[in-house]
Amino acid sequence: MPRPGQVKSSAVERLSDRIALGVLTRAFPPELVDEVVAECGRVEQRRRLLPARVVVYFVLAMCLFSGQGYEEVARLLTCGLENQRWEGTWRVPSTAAIGRARLRLGPEPLKAWFARVCRPVATGTTAGAWYRGWRLVAVDGTTFDLPDTDANDAFFGRPGSSRGQRRGAYPQARMTAVVECGTHAVFAAEVGPLSVHETVLARRLFGRLAEGMLLLADRGFVGFDLWQAAAASGADLLWRVKNNAVLPVVETLDDGSYLSEIVAARDKNHRADPITVRVVEYTLDDGAAGTVYRLITTILDSQAAPAAELATLYAQRWEIETTLDEIKTHQGGPRLVLRSQHPAGVEQEIFAFLLVHHALRDLMHQAAQQAGRDPDRISFTRTLHVVRRHVTGQAALSPLPTRPGPGTRPA
Repeated sequence: MPRPGQVKSSAVERLSDRIALGVLTRAFPPELVDEVVAECGRVEQRRRLLPARVVVYFVLAMCLFSGQGYEEVARLLTCGLENQRWEGTWRVPSTAAIGRARLRLGPEPLKAWFARVCRPVATGTTAGAWYRGWRLVAVDGTTFDLPDTDANDAFFGRPGSSRGQRRGAYPQARMTAVVECGTHAVFAAEVGPLSVHETVLARRLFGRLAEGMLLLADRGFVGFDLWQAAAASGADLLWRVKNNAVLPVVETLDDGSYLSEIVAARDKNHRADPITVRVVEYTLDDGAAGTVYRLITTILDSQAAPAAELATLYAQRWEIETTLDEIKTHQGGPRLVLRSQHPAGVEQEIFAFLLVHHALRDLMHQAAQQAGRDPDRISFTRTLHVVRRHVTGQAALSPLPTRPGPGTRPA
């Protein structure tokens, strides 16, 4: 296996024409990578050891093999190629060279690629993805720990500490995402500094919503302006509100829910421009007095969505919590701290994590459809291990033009 700086001779094609991501190559075809790189103006002007396509694949691979060093990730991408032939020469790049290549690439190609390919994947027969014709989706936010560098600290900031005036150990980036509940496919995301509230990032995501979706959200997202912006997308909403929210009863419906109005905080006394909502209240018997839940929805017809069904349905919001755990704990590893020393690299890395996760979830959805099963019944961790093995075996190498052989076709 080559060492950093070791040169391998070749005669047929470039390494970048052969590098692949195992079974994920279907989701990340080379021609699409090249197209997005060109659209973002990242095509190299001179021949490099790490052309843009290889850097994109490397960034994706480092989010698939989280915890491995830069040079080890490069070896994992190229292992199995020693006996193949390609034009020119190549060598395993050093950590410093990979870092510079990542800075040249920037976050834009990964963000553009995410916007282009990451969509809801459920079909009409996908179990658990629908409620009476609505596609179930959920919005929520999370944070990522970052390397403790001056650049990351200055741009992203860090949380305070409960111990006096001490600050958190790591800078943190905030991410808000929208997930398809039935498949855990992330199809909209925004990243920003820790000081930017998740609701501010969420507003930027509503353009990815559409009529026929039902968006679930926890009580941290409720606000008149945010509700108005989300509803303008054409999607229906089912959000939890705080128990002290003022929701006057306008009309009681036959299923126990009632119509009410919400207004902007600045207009709570005059109520000049209210929005009509439907309120569903229920108590979960979790010991002692139980927990009272209050939901508001844009679905005003109790026949179209009975209160008891909406109360049960709200539990699907936890699917986004599971999704974020898959990305941060299973894909990223326990106590994940991103690798990137600079803000641009942080954004690049987070979108690479999301791209790899979406490809894994799309693969799981296809397997579930073929088996006639609920995608939730397929193990994410086991799928992750299988995909990693395919990459190290280079199962998806594009075929050589003159010498096809075992393991050279996309899986």
